[in-house]
Amino acid sequence: MIDKVRGNLPPLSLHVPEPKFRPGDVVDYSHLAIPPAGAQPRPDEGCAAAETHPLCLDMVRVLDENHCAVGPWDPKLDADTLRRMLRTMALTRAFDDRMYRGQRQGKTSFYMKCTGEEATSVAPAMALAHDDMVFPSYRQQGILISRGYPLVEMVNQIYSNRADKLKGRQLPIMYSAREVSFFSISGNLATQYPQAVGWAMASAIKGDSRIAATWIGEGSTAEGDFHSAMTFAAVYNAPVIFNVVNNQWAISSFSGFAGAERTTFAARAIGYGIAGIRVDGNDPLAVYAATEWAANRARSNAGPTLIEHFTYRAEGHSTSDDPGQYRSAHEREEWPLGDPIMRLKRHLIALGEWSEDQQVAMDRELVDQVKAATKEAEKNGILGHGLHHPFHTMFEDVFEELPWHLKEQSEQAIRERRIKWPEWKES
Repeated sequence: MIDKVRGNLPPLSLHVPEPKFRPGDVVDYSHLAIPPAGAQPRPDEGCAAAETHPLCLDMVRVLDENHCAVGPWDPKLDADTLRRMLRTMALTRAFDDRMYRGQRQGKTSFYMKCTGEEATSVAPAMALAHDDMVFPSYRQQGILISRGYPLVEMVNQIYSNRADKLKGRQLPIMYSAREVSFFSISGNLATQYPQAVGWAMASAIKGDSRIAATWIGEGSTAEGDFHSAMTFAAVYNAPVIFNVVNNQWAISSFSGFAGAERTTFAARAIGYGIAGIRVDGNDPLAVYAATEWAANRARSNAGPTLIEHFTYRAEGHSTSDDPGQYRSAHEREEWPLGDPIMRLKRHLIALGEWSEDQQVAMDRELVDQVKAATKEAEKNGILGHGLHHPFHTMFEDVFEELPWHLKEQSEQAIRERRIKWPEWKES
């Protein structure tokens, strides 16, 4: 190939996105446009999608600097509901902390925390109907906890022990709980988006009243499945809510690699002609209000909505990640939208419905609750000590009747296992 240089034109150059801060850098978030709380209009839930498109470039916020709920997006939740939301977010964080320590102690192979992002799962779960189907990613444990799924069962799955309902076949934290309308988590990024749209289309075909909601990180919007799902939802007016949790970072690459330098992730709704909202993801009331708006819209056959939750991943991507290798340690401390638990706590205190002493007592109670659940689950085993499902079960639960070739493989595997470990007994 012969390079052709035109003397009257500058040479082309390739743009490679770079984060603003690297390890050791001073952090300055002055480039972020954070609008005042309460300044964003709230369109009618049945409006034309185009009326929401200015909100894709704005940011819906409810809690102001004085910890008061202001503006048309205030969902006006009663104090009991706010306390329940606060407790659920705090329980999610306590659970994360305990499971993180369990991984470091060798009790499980892997874990992913959602520290700083609790509002993006707990608030939507509370705004949705209990039987709306959710198609989560791997950082929405708050949904299960919101819906009352037993902590013991979550720990059993994480430890892959003999009581794990998924029989050790899923990576830890990739839950599946049909009884609380929680679809199986997949490690393949963005697969849940078209699945959610398909489920929502089926619900519409049947004349049901249930809608679907699905979550991905901002990096996964670069996957083809994201765009396939958006196309189908737009064409068939599927009753689905697309949640994009923009926590600024993938495992080691910042959001610019998924397109954040050009525009917001909510703005992708504009190109598909569906409703879109960009929301302060660390404001639980704003997240609740946006989800409630989108759910009402979907339930009234007005179509899908894309919600971008602008938040921050306070911890590493997973227990396999060291964020200190690629981002400044000061980013978390300087994040201008604060911490969702602290913000809701301060709001309740401002209302006269909570206190610092009550918070301390609740946190202590939740730590004990998680500890008790963990101890109970550990009776069923932890990673690597042999208390697992019987060996033969690895061949089950796919076919109603096991095909001949799998029977053959099963018998061969068990025979070889007995030769290698004569003392082994199938249980």
